[in-house]
Amino acid sequence: MLKHTDNIIEVKDLVKKFGSFVANDHLTFNVKKGEIFGFLGANGAGKTTALRILSGLSYPTSGEVKVAGFDVYKEGEKVKKNIGYMSQKFSLYEDLTVRENIRFYGGIYGLSNKYIKEKTESLLERLKMKDIQNSLIKSLPLGWKQKIAFSVAIFHNPKIVFLDEPTGGVDPITRRDFWEMIYEASDLGITVFVTTHYMDEAEYCDRVSIMDQGRIEGLDTPGELKKQFNAKNMDEVFIKIAR
Repeated sequence: MLKHTDNIIEVKDLVKKFGSFVANDHLTFNVKKGEIFGFLGANGAGKTTALRILSGLSYPTSGEVKVAGFDVYKEGEKVKKNIGYMSQKFSLYEDLTVRENIRFYGGIYGLSNKYIKEKTESLLERLKMKDIQNSLIKSLPLGWKQKIAFSVAIFHNPKIVFLDEPTGGVDPITRRDFWEMIYEASDLGITVFVTTHYMDEAEYCDRVSIMDQGRIEGLDTPGELKKQFNAKNMDEVFIKIAR
């Protein structure tokens, strides 16, 4: 059985099968509170499948999984209340304005009208988006959508935020800006679990797990992984693992 520790995510022998295809092959790892944990691998490595299980959106075939202290099999609703989630598609409603999206998600999270109003004002101020609060999401540049989607995902101060390929398709400067927001969330005590196939982003994480064909083939700090695989950078680590 998994023991209670300062880990906010505990995974032991997680297996997920689709028919005879094994998407997650006996994954075992922990994530500490407040950590920025990178879940890396090429497209099709099994990252999103594992993420859906950790988010309470899918069940494992077998194995033990606890998120924020809750069992994903029996306490899925409690898991969902304690997490934020942002997908590659940003999860925003294109035909709603910036302000309407924020208000809508505040309502989904069951927050009071007073809290939603106050937090919306401070959020628009912080993002410097007061001037565009009544603009439709579909009219905004990708980088702005990304910032709003991330802010909405942590609007209710979750214990953990899951980010699934959040920087896919954006330019390097916007990616860097987005990582500044991740650091800010981490400083507030939110655990950040991020999947990516950009190996340079591994350098921004406290620890990374590298997946290949459904298995975790490397798990440590970026520095230790580079030492372990005798590599100059994380790209080299990944190439050695994928071979």
